[in-house]
Amino acid sequence: SSHLGPFLSPCPPPAATMINARKKILKEKGAAPTDLEEEVAKALFDIEVTPSSDIKADIRDICISGAQELEAKNRVALVIHFPYRVWKSVRKIQGRLIRELEKKFSKKQVVFVASRTMLDKNHRAKGIKVRPRTRTLTSVHEAILEDVVGPTEIVGKRTRICVDGSKLLKVMLDPKEKDKDSVEGRLAVYSAVYKKLTNKEAQFTFPTV
Repeated sequence: SSHLGPFLSPCPPPAATMINARKKILKEKGAAPTDLEEEVAKALFDIEVTPSSDIKADIRDICISGAQELEAKNRVALVIHFPYRVWKSVRKIQGRLIRELEKKFSKKQVVFVASRTMLDKNHRAKGIKVRPRTRTLTSVHEAILEDVVGPTEIVGKRTRICVDGSKLLKVMLDPKEKDKDSVEGRLAVYSAVYKKLTNKEAQFTFPTV
């Protein structure tokens, strides 16, 4: 019999926790999750069942569609992909959820991205008459840019043509950002993640006021 008293219950065994955490992963075509994705799912589930968490209710309906790590200027970025249908819920708590996950993955910088489907110019062959603008390559890359820096806002963009003909996108972030000092330490990771996801160069800065 339990000696934990009427208000406490034993912690669920690890196997039960893992089964519950698995519900936080939604992979395409039922693909098996990686160890990293299972770790992220378990971290999300832990936050959801933490009584003191002020975002636990928001996390209940949130799941991930993938996770990957990449090296970026002496930092490791943990890029977490979310199904597009839950992205609106993620955006509402993006800053707080990133902070919670960075406590659990202490040596990593966490970046969130929505999983979006791009439609190429052969969309008619797939039975789609009109290609929505939000599904074009340019539009998806613009959206990824906003995802990567979230919840910080982008206030300006300009493209610079380098001497060798390559393009560099200069992205200006909101100078009124309240966490500006901590965000400045994340800018190199934003560039590395954007390059990995789009194969395009981007430089993130705060404009001098």
